[in-house]
Amino acid sequence: MALGPLATTTVGSFPRPAWLADVTRSRAAFRLEGEALTEAQDDAVSLILKEQEEADLDIVTDGEQRRESFVMYLPASWEGVDTENLKEKRVYRNKVQPRPVPRIVGKVKRREALMTPDVAFAKAHTSRPLKMAVPGPMTVIDSTLNEAYDDEGALAMDIAEAVNGELRDLQEAGCDVLQLDEPAMTRYHDKVADYGAAALDRALEGITVPTIVHLCFGYPGGLSLQHEYEYPELLENLMKTRIGGFAVEFGRSSFDPEVLKACGDRIVMFGCIDPGAAPVPDVDAVKARLAEALAHLDPAQVWLAPDCGLMTIDRNMAREKVAVMVQAAKELRAAL
Repeated sequence: MALGPLATTTVGSFPRPAWLADVTRSRAAFRLEGEALTEAQDDAVSLILKEQEEADLDIVTDGEQRRESFVMYLPASWEGVDTENLKEKRVYRNKVQPRPVPRIVGKVKRREALMTPDVAFAKAHTSRPLKMAVPGPMTVIDSTLNEAYDDEGALAMDIAEAVNGELRDLQEAGCDVLQLDEPAMTRYHDKVADYGAAALDRALEGITVPTIVHLCFGYPGGLSLQHEYEYPELLENLMKTRIGGFAVEFGRSSFDPEVLKACGDRIVMFGCIDPGAAPVPDVDAVKARLAEALAHLDPAQVWLAPDCGLMTIDRNMAREKVAVMVQAAKELRAAL
């Protein structure tokens, strides 16, 4: 996969068409069932891929059009995970009220490949490099109620083994970039040091395509940003793993990009666009933010993306924000 400097992509999700789903902050309530739903999801993926090509993104995704939840789409297919009989739990380091979550009721074990048909369909409908995302072990733990394991670290390693099996199959199916979504890592630096970094490393065994871990510091749907937790300590721990790069959020934050020197020569998927309903920035504002990062990073290692997924905004705004980002990248490349 050959990419030039300042390659453009997104974290993953795009708005669902209204005929497919009703969308809340982080979930999609699909309007159809069975074969009708599968057909509608296929249509939505085809449409989103076409829109990304028209926007001239260098690395595309399937828009996560098949996922009701970015966390539980994959774990729902594993043994030991009960997604039917939910119980309440406080998540996000107790930032929100208790909410119903799936339960870990036995040893977590992968049954079979889930997402390889998703890759096959997407690859059949685009010639551009494809990136797919799966949830990381710490985020699965934070989004479920553990009723089976005495040792959370042991649970993380079993989840990592299941994730690794899926990643290996996605790689074999021709996926060009693999992403692990780990917003929980930004909330639990202590757990990253204890077992999270090791679990991430286990999930990446045998993976040779580029890999990214998405380190989310906040959400576009109204929850507060998480700026009491800083990047440097987290990056230091994750640099000990085999992860290929980091998706970091600077579109909404006032973080100094100087902290990204800790990433060495690994990929930095630089969040430079607010993915929420905030106004679309102008090209010069995005270029200025990127220039701050390029003072510390080689352009060849920098990818551009919105801070987080785009699923919570309307489709026109999503297109406009992506268009601004792509134009900023093109102008900066010309300047280089």
